[in-house]
Amino acid sequence: MTEQLEPMPDDWQRALAIVAHPDDLEYGCGAAVAVWTDAGREVTYLMVTRGEAGIDTLSPAEAGPVREREELASAAVVGVTAVEFLDHTDGVIEYGTALRRDLAAAIRRHRPELVITLNFDDTWGGAHWNTPDHRAVGRATMDAVGDAGNRWIFPNAGPGPWNGVRWVAVAGSNAPTHAVDVTDGLERGVRSLMEHRAYIEALQPGADPEVYARELIEGFAREEAKRFNGRPAVSFRLYPR
Repeated sequence: MTEQLEPMPDDWQRALAIVAHPDDLEYGCGAAVAVWTDAGREVTYLMVTRGEAGIDTLSPAEAGPVREREELASAAVVGVTAVEFLDHTDGVIEYGTALRRDLAAAIRRHRPELVITLNFDDTWGGAHWNTPDHRAVGRATMDAVGDAGNRWIFPNAGPGPWNGVRWVAVAGSNAPTHAVDVTDGLERGVRSLMEHRAYIEALQPGADPEVYARELIEGFAREEAKRFNGRPAVSFRLYPR
């Protein structure tokens, strides 16, 4: 029997989404963000890199600005106007105190109640190996939430301790626990991924970006509907604090 997912909490106002690359949030999470911003909630995006190593046909110096522009356009589709980039090097992000410090500083600046990150397990679905960047950023995010609330850890990073994070939600988890009904945000989730046109065209040569995005995002939502009372959904593994 398929285990049913619980609804995500909705008694919060500010969220900070921390991921490694432009496009990480659009591969499934954007539709949920659209639902949240429609409800008047504030969502900020934090990219640890500019995704400059993500397009084989463009040098990093060329790809970085392209991917930054695509991410800003993508975020705007789902109602996000605040997007930050940390400029760690794409492909070789190192888990460690430098990364934790940068993320803790961002959490202290934005003071979120909900922090969102991406699957940091070794695999996707137990079959496909995850990337070092995803693993490093996800794990560092989990740790930085605690760091941000401790005034004696990274005391000079950010405006002062913030211990108000109530949950961390991991998108794309192999073992989700909660979900968001994305009926009203699904179309914008598709269009948000479509904004990554240069990346999609490099990743899937010859593919139509709209067909690619629609099949992927709508397919994810339909699959999660099987364990969310038949409603199209985006799922998360929720860690209460």
